[in-house]
Amino acid sequence: MKAIILAGGKGTRLAPYTTVFPKPLMPIDGMPILEVIVRQLAHFKIKDLIFTVSPQSQPLISAYFGDGEKYGVSIAYSKEEQPLGTAGPLSLLPNLPETFLVMNGDVLTALNYQTLMRYHRKEKALITIAMSRKNIQVELGVMECDAKNRLIRYIEKPNLSYSVSMGIYVFEKKALKYLRERKRLDFPELIQTLLQAKEKVACYPSRDFWLDIGRHEDYEEAQKKFQEMRKKLLYEK
Repeated sequence: MKAIILAGGKGTRLAPYTTVFPKPLMPIDGMPILEVIVRQLAHFKIKDLIFTVSPQSQPLISAYFGDGEKYGVSIAYSKEEQPLGTAGPLSLLPNLPETFLVMNGDVLTALNYQTLMRYHRKEKALITIAMSRKNIQVELGVMECDAKNRLIRYIEKPNLSYSVSMGIYVFEKKALKYLRERKRLDFPELIQTLLQAKEKVACYPSRDFWLDIGRHEDYEEAQKKFQEMRKKLLYEK
């Protein structure tokens, strides 16, 4: 199985840390988040990896991971000379297999990738999106009014729950026909295009632990969770 890991983002929300490190090299309890991902993929026998990188991120990432031999995987690098968004980098990759994994290089998760793949094959979708539940605490009173601005309902600091993308996808190669080579495209735009074309996009409801480290508060939370769950997340005995 081949996995494409998106590792070329600037990580602006984590500045100033990411002025020194590419976001995928941000350490979680001393280990880069991207190394956690690589070790997890190797555990699930996903050992053919491509890192999509920028001219800025490529030198440090390739210096750290090399060809992947020390992790028991094979790593190749695809460099974007100009930012292509989150989906656009896939247009640079020739000879991809019929089915492959695509994921962000900054997610901390206990997702079972083999279970995700089986779900994708069962659903026979063009793309399957791994999905998690996210609770958001609104720190203000929320008001609902009618057309004449008369109060209907007032809710003090509600806790809202949403289904969100985990930044992990299973692709069928046929989905690539919706990309234009070297043209910027983000995943939300690609998914909207697929839905308009009546293509099947499946959602995999995961109950596994998941955290995106894109914001400072999430990065701090990831440090704590990784310390607590290190053996589980790295499949250590």
